[in-house]
Order: sequence, then C-alpha cells, then structure tokens
Amino acid sequence: MKHRIVILGAGYAGASAAGRLARRLHAGDVDVVLVNAEPDFVERVRLHQVAAGQELRPRPLRDMLAGTGVTLRVARVTAVDVDRKVVTLTDADGGRADDGAAGGPTELGYDTLVYALGSSMAEHGVPGVAEHAHDVASRPGALRLRDRLAGLAPGGRVVVVGGGLTGVEAASEIAEARGDLDVALAVRNGLGDWLSPAGQRHLRRVFDRLGVTVHEHADVEQVGATEVLTGDGATIPADVTVWSAGFAVHPIAAATGLRVSASGQVVVDGTMRSVSHPDVYAVGDAALADGPLGTPLRMSCASGIPMAWQAADSIAARLTGGRLPSTPLGYVHQCISLGRQDAVIQLVTADDRAKPAAPGGRLAAGYKELICKGAAYMVAHPLPYPARRRRLTAPARTTRPSHV
Repeated sequence: MKHRIVILGAGYAGASAAGRLARRLHAGDVDVVLVNAEPDFVERVRLHQVAAGQELRPRPLRDMLAGTGVTLRVARVTAVDVDRKVVTLTDADGGRADDGAAGGPTELGYDTLVYALGSSMAEHGVPGVAEHAHDVASRPGALRLRDRLAGLAPGGRVVVVGGGLTGVEAASEIAEARGDLDVALAVRNGLGDWLSPAGQRHLRRVFDRLGVTVHEHADVEQVGATEVLTGDGATIPADVTVWSAGFAVHPIAAATGLRVSASGQVVVDGTMRSVSHPDVYAVGDAALADGPLGTPLRMSCASGIPMAWQAADSIAARLTGGRLPSTPLGYVHQCISLGRQDAVIQLVTADDRAKPAAPGGRLAAGYKELICKGAAYMVAHPLPYPARRRRLTAPARTTRPSHV
C-alpha cells in the first residue's frame, strides 16, 4: 500500500501543507488526503470584510487543488485515535462522510497525520458571550454578523470587544462601511499598545477620522442583549456586540494521547513534529511551536503558512532520506488593515517585537491587499519553483492498519 498522509483542516496552514507535500513526494508512493468541513477555502484574514457587507469571490478547494494529486474529503473530524492511527469523520448531517451513504461515522487510517484544525472564538468564560455576541472567527459567524449589521438602522450602536489585530480590523472596517453607525472598540489595555509610537499615532488618527470611540482599560466582564459591562462597573450601550478577544483551539487534540499545552495546542518541535507521537505533525493555530528566542509563534496566517512549509518539508525529508529543514521561523511585519483605504505596516523583529518604523496610509493599504492576495495564492501554489517528486524509502511506504 501507499503511504497515506492525512491533513485535517484546509485553512491557510492545512491547505498549504497538503499542496506542498503533493509536489514534493512521488504520487506512486503516497496518498495525500485533505479533510475539511467546507468545500471552499475560507480567507479568514478577510472575514471582517465579509461582516461589513463585502462579497468575496468563492474559492472551491477542488479547483485550488486541481492537478496536485491531493484527494479532498469534505467531512467533519469528530475524533482522532493516535494509538490506532485513525481519524473518525462524519458529514454535516451525521451520516457517512463524503460518500453519500447513511449509517454513522467512518474511519480513515493514516501513516502520517498533519493536524491543522485551527481555532475559533474564545469566550474566556465571560457570561453572555455565547448568547449575545457575534464573531468574525468563522465564515458562518461573519455572515451572521453581516445580516445583523444590515438590519441596524442609522445610529445603531456596535461595540467590538478586543484590542488585537482582529478587533482593530473589524472596528475600522465596520466604521468605514457603515458611517451611519456608532462604532466603539473596548480594549483591555491601551489602544494598539503593542505597536511602536508611530504605529499607535497612525492608528489613533484613523480611528478619529472614522469616528470610532475607544474605551481603553475596559475589561469586559459580561455581555448583555443591549450593553456590555466592564470590570469597573461601566456600561457601554450596544445593539450589536462583536467578540474578538482571542481564539481557542479545537478540543479534539486535548482528547487524544498527544502532548498538548494548557491552551490545548499540540506541542511540536522545530520540524512541527509532535513531541509525543512521531507520526503526527501539527501546524497553524493548532500547534504550539517556538519561534526565535524561544517565544511561541502567535496564532496568525503569518505563522501558519511557514509552519506548514516546515512540516511538509520535514515529512518529505524523513520519508525520502533527505535533509531536514533548519530555517528558524520568524516575523518581518504586522500588516493591519484599517478599512479599504488605509492600513499600518508595523515592522517587527524576528520574535515579533515592534521596530520604530510603521508606515501607514493608502500605500500601506495597497501593500496589505497584496499580502492577503499572496496568502491565498500560496495556498494554491505552495512551491514557487519546480520541484522533483521524490520516491520514498522502502521502510516508509506504509505502517497503518490495512482495514482503514
């Protein structure tokens, strides 16, 4: 049998890993199977645009993967058994995954697993978030928020909770698209306090221009139907609350025998290989990997795609007897969109600390747009150069049970 590589999740990291593996390994030796709950690739870094009412062109995964040799399975992952080396799949209706037959879940065996199930909105145990808040962490969430915003009359009050990249981008996008709404941003610390002074000044200028009210040092402790309550007893009126106070990883990994962190991320080494199970790799938000100086890589597209490349190249090297990659992962900048006409490009050190330079404005917005387009392009074209598909060494052909 061929060596089967199963990738769970087709976000930026998972889809990039699948395509790169298919281009590095000989099709006669491997089956590369990509499992995803949706048939389309979701540009997660643009979901705030979707929420603000913009239409993005669809990107069917089958079209993006055409000619690569990757097999797409549209199914939900419900369990991973790392001892038996199988994953359990079901379709959206609870039937047998992607084969048209009813009768419950099906099992898919693997020889090598790439875990890339990503993350979703983190509620942090705050009362009322699940009942009353919207999010831009998923396409369904962004579409629900779009419909809710479309129904708001002029003067409607929107409060975005969370001062990270997602919250800043969501608040500015909504304020620009709906200048008739009262948009506010509630942040736990200072506005953009991770940016350099130049970056913070530009951010404040744009928020002033867009009319976004900023509530700094506002630790939101409860979300109601018409307001959010902060730890100091203040009440911020809100017809719509957008929750963007961080991300939580999918709980499946924590239910396996994989070694995970306190946050539920799979702990990996420098090759993105699980430190507890050598036939499992993890990439993207689902993985806890060290960057330069031992600081963990942050959950982001900027981390996910390089992690996917590292994992794919490491798997290919181990299966073919090649040389393992040794390039450390790091950062160059943070690109923050501030609506469609503005942005700030914060230059950073390799370990993600702000440098003084932070250009902003229309040119920065154009650069940010190129970054977003480039990220989607790299999913469909994970190797920028022709690559020879290498044959596997004989012992690496297959190790999984033959019945799955």
